[in-house]
Amino acid sequence: MNTYEVVGIGNAVVDVITHADDSFLGHMGIEKGIMQLVDQDRSEVLFASMNDRLQTPGGAVANTVAGVGSLGLQTAFIGRVRDDALGQFYASAMTDNGIDFVNPPVVDGDVPTSRCMIFVTPDGERSLNTYLGISTGLTSDDVPQEVSGNAKIMFLEGYLFDHDAGKTAFREAARATKAGNGIAGIAISDPFCVERHRADFLSLIEHDLDYVIGNQHEIESLFETDLETSLAKTAEICGLVVCTRSGDGVTVISDGKRIDVPVHKVTPVDATGAGDQFAAGFLYGLATGRDLEACARMGNLCAAEVISHVGPRPQIDMMEVFREQGLV
Repeated sequence: MNTYEVVGIGNAVVDVITHADDSFLGHMGIEKGIMQLVDQDRSEVLFASMNDRLQTPGGAVANTVAGVGSLGLQTAFIGRVRDDALGQFYASAMTDNGIDFVNPPVVDGDVPTSRCMIFVTPDGERSLNTYLGISTGLTSDDVPQEVSGNAKIMFLEGYLFDHDAGKTAFREAARATKAGNGIAGIAISDPFCVERHRADFLSLIEHDLDYVIGNQHEIESLFETDLETSLAKTAEICGLVVCTRSGDGVTVISDGKRIDVPVHKVTPVDATGAGDQFAAGFLYGLATGRDLEACARMGNLCAAEVISHVGPRPQIDMMEVFREQGLV
């Protein structure tokens, strides 16, 4: 039986990247510089319009799990893909990266594998068009007890909380992890997700989770108030609260004790994946018994690396960076 240091549950999304100019965006009706959700028909039109496709396995928590795995820990990812070309690519790419991709592609799925079609213009702007596809249909049946019950750290993706079946799967997975003496937590993912499900979100955090990670806007959305008040209220119902504040560093509150860890400001080449890789560094530190300040510093270093290049996953050996900073 495998014991995993970190197990993630999230949307399994293939990022499909191509280059395009502004006139192409206008011709295709693509709004520049934002992320918008698209339906299946629209996704097929956009996918067919892409010429030089670069495909990478994505999804916020999947990126975090990949980051943790690249640091040498045993990881698994739970997410749904269909048994189509993109789903087969996703499954094999995760496995090739050393991640145990728990769920085989769904043979009889009604909808295709989720994908995010990204059009990069010469000025570096990224225009994202996301088709959520099969990944949002995750249920308890997709979460094996032998995986969730053998996780030292369980990490949940807030986006999947939009569906009742996802809520149930999260509660059951968190309880299985805790029953196996692990800890469970969530990436808030999106303030709008909180607004749609605030009572259930807060109930999950209070009764089933050990930690919560979010940026300033996400933490504020939990209690619809300013950051300091929301941090205090969240810390009252959860043992470990981690808040990233963009260029202002990280605040960590654990059992009433607060740590503020500064960050060296970096001009981003591509901000995609900053929160995902912060979580990877922080969870690596947590899994290996580092103190919370070291965890936050590891997270900051991973975030700084990923925003220094295009793409949501690290491109250099972060363990070497940790050694240079005296963290390992």
